[in-house]
Amino acid sequence: MLIRAKAPLRISFAGGGTDVPPFPAQEGGCVLSATIDRYAWGTLRPRHDGAICIESLDFGVSLTYSSRSEMVLDGNMDLAKAAIARLTGAYDQGFDLFLHCDAPPGSGLGSSSAMMVALVGLLKEWKNLPLTDYEVAELAHEVERVDLGIAGGMQDQYAATFGGVNYIEFLRDRVVVNSLKLSPDTINELEYNLLLVDTGKIRLSSNIIADQVGRYERGETASVDALRELKRLTSEMKESLLRRRFDEFGALLNEEWQHKKRMSDRISSPELDRLYQLALDEGAIGGKITGAGGGGHMLLYCRFERKHRVAEALRAAGCEPSEVALEPLGLQTWRVG
Repeated sequence: MLIRAKAPLRISFAGGGTDVPPFPAQEGGCVLSATIDRYAWGTLRPRHDGAICIESLDFGVSLTYSSRSEMVLDGNMDLAKAAIARLTGAYDQGFDLFLHCDAPPGSGLGSSSAMMVALVGLLKEWKNLPLTDYEVAELAHEVERVDLGIAGGMQDQYAATFGGVNYIEFLRDRVVVNSLKLSPDTINELEYNLLLVDTGKIRLSSNIIADQVGRYERGETASVDALRELKRLTSEMKESLLRRRFDEFGALLNEEWQHKKRMSDRISSPELDRLYQLALDEGAIGGKITGAGGGGHMLLYCRFERKHRVAEALRAAGCEPSEVALEPLGLQTWRVG
């Protein structure tokens, strides 16, 4: 028997940063995001002994442990080890894990969190744990952010678990996922005009997030005001989508990016600014660097008759532009054999 799982990656339109503690507990955060047709994948194959083998196709690493006690957190496959420790405890049956992802860490598409959600899904399915979507997302968040101490926000685990286009609220004591019931016409129009661009720059989000949090905790005016503006713009962007005001949506995407850069001088760079300006000059209405910033992927909303020109210009500049399709489903698990 094989148990499989896939969890979608995401693009964040607005609000990233307002989901990073301590802002949600103090002022309440919100994000607008959508999952896309790129995934974190996993397969679990039970064994008849107590050994555990973890194989990452992305990193070309295969690790085998004769017992759970050998699985110390040492920087090698720690996402998998931490998920196994949290969900299986002293359970002594072994298994093989095969993991891979359609985008590398540092892509700005929430790949690490999507992988954690896929891992939780695999182990949940294997052990028949009665977890709700909210519980899966919360557990994935706790393992990644608390058990492993990886800096970051809260949105990625919920996006990967629930899937679709969501307006997610991060309140003092709970998270609320509001699924936007967009018409097929709206989804098609978004896909037709969006362009996802791999800048080729790998980012270190933990450094960016630490700088952002430090500025907020010190009460630096630019950072605090920027976070509050992001929160306001997230609500406006949600309304523009619901009302099918697409050019307004693109313009707000640009406004969001300008405010986000005020949160930390590490979020952008002269090279990223040059690439973004090139896109605007060629016909993009707005855009942003996805994730925490600093590199990874650039998301652009383009005038439909200029989208191909934007792609050509960025390709000539050394980037890899691609179409993007939105994925309506979140975490999926199934059994084979």
